[in-house]
Amino acid sequence: MSSLDPFVVEVIRHGLSAAAEEMSLVMTRSARSPLLREGGDLSSAITDAEGGLVGQGRDIPIHLGAMAFTVRELLKACPAADMREGDAIIYNVGALGGNHLNDVKVVRPVFVDGRLVAFALSLAHWPDVGGTWPGSYLAQAVDTFQEAMRIPPVPIASASGVNRPVLDFILANVRDPVACEGDLMAQLAATRAAERRIRELCAQHGTQLFVDTLSRLHDLSEAEMRAAIQELPDGVYEGEDFLDDGGPDGAPARIHVRIEIRGDEALFDLSGSSDRVPNFCNTTPFIARSAVAYAARIMSGREMQQNAGALRPLTIITRPGSILEPGWNAAVAAGNHETSMRVVDAIFRAMEPVIPERLSAGGPATSGLMAFAEPRPDQSWRMLYEVHGGGEGARHDRDGVPATRVHLTNTSNTPAEVIEANYAIRIERQAIRRDAGGRGQFRGGDGVIRSYRVLAPSMWLTTCVERTRVSPFGLQGGEPGKPYVITLQRNGTTEQLSGKANLLLQQDDVVTLESCGGGGYGPYGG
Repeated sequence: MSSLDPFVVEVIRHGLSAAAEEMSLVMTRSARSPLLREGGDLSSAITDAEGGLVGQGRDIPIHLGAMAFTVRELLKACPAADMREGDAIIYNVGALGGNHLNDVKVVRPVFVDGRLVAFALSLAHWPDVGGTWPGSYLAQAVDTFQEAMRIPPVPIASASGVNRPVLDFILANVRDPVACEGDLMAQLAATRAAERRIRELCAQHGTQLFVDTLSRLHDLSEAEMRAAIQELPDGVYEGEDFLDDGGPDGAPARIHVRIEIRGDEALFDLSGSSDRVPNFCNTTPFIARSAVAYAARIMSGREMQQNAGALRPLTIITRPGSILEPGWNAAVAAGNHETSMRVVDAIFRAMEPVIPERLSAGGPATSGLMAFAEPRPDQSWRMLYEVHGGGEGARHDRDGVPATRVHLTNTSNTPAEVIEANYAIRIERQAIRRDAGGRGQFRGGDGVIRSYRVLAPSMWLTTCVERTRVSPFGLQGGEPGKPYVITLQRNGTTEQLSGKANLLLQQDDVVTLESCGGGGYGPYGG
């Protein structure tokens, strides 16, 4: 393997990335849900035959980090020896390297001349997966059974075609089966596209060379991560950040990290974080690991390929019974994109004294989610899952960017024209929230304002927003940004809504979200 041509290794590496990118393009061009077509709440990846991540699209970091574990955990339940060419497996359970139940995975084993060489993995956030509340987000869920349908790994397709009984079972348990089926067919098409590209790479370079290259990619990323850690000063660093609530008596829930840098290895101990919380902000240990992997990459200051090898120098500890390892029956819908962000911010706070020039002040580290569910006369539902950016935290050399996403999210809001053409909603206002950013030597970015008027007789709303009580922090003496604010106007009165709520809206209600500003960097000079 030491004789591998480095140029060929790079060609295959980029070929894998291009194949993953093509998967995501297939999804966005053929999915039915606006959340996937317009918002891009999906991710694509390719792993080696053992499930080690080797290629990914430019998608959502929290998905991609979890994908480093997804196929490896799947193989413990579904041995590779039982898989055949043409198979595709669907599942969403968190115990198999997963996250929340809305993120449905389709995994396709890729065979070349009868040999298993890789897996193509498509993850898509389905706007509804059944459960108690439309959209499958129940803010005060006591367990995951209240949240959504749990799909264990089952064959959704084989060489003979789609497994119709399994598909019918799934469609019978979601509120928008037409969109759901369209999204699933797009996932199957995406994995077939990757299968074609992998076979082309094997045909061009040889199957054994392709397999050897995947192993080399892991080794290269491991070496680069070790070199990056080696450049950091040895020592122990601690940091913490807080969710708005979930702690005792509704107090903020703590995320704490202890980082130990020794030579070319780093230990991230998250066991000091809060116990399991009584709402949907728990998360799986795989999401905690994903957040650490992202933060470690930022700490490195390098543009390295994120794959299984880059994780080898990292030791990540979570505590059973905590918010980051609550058990597989805990409610976890929000933990995917809320609690994971707190892990990143806690790590940034820990490393602020050492590498402030590589970090940003606090920003819209939340999905800023508002999900609308519209019941239709035929007893089906139309689902709108809206995510909102805010003001980026300032950096050591510039102001924060307004109206953007940071860290583990990489989605877009749905254009007003698409919403108004497909839902009984009118967008009454879209604007920049001026002066939301914190002051400092460099100022935090401003947030956004968006107002939704309900035109239907009724509509079900879910809010899932952090940074409503705990403001985005400043760095190096910068001031915090303004927090999120969500309001409901009804019959001439205005009330402020909780960041985590489920409620029934009436016709002519107006819901307005004002997203947070970013924190400032450095002391404000007046």
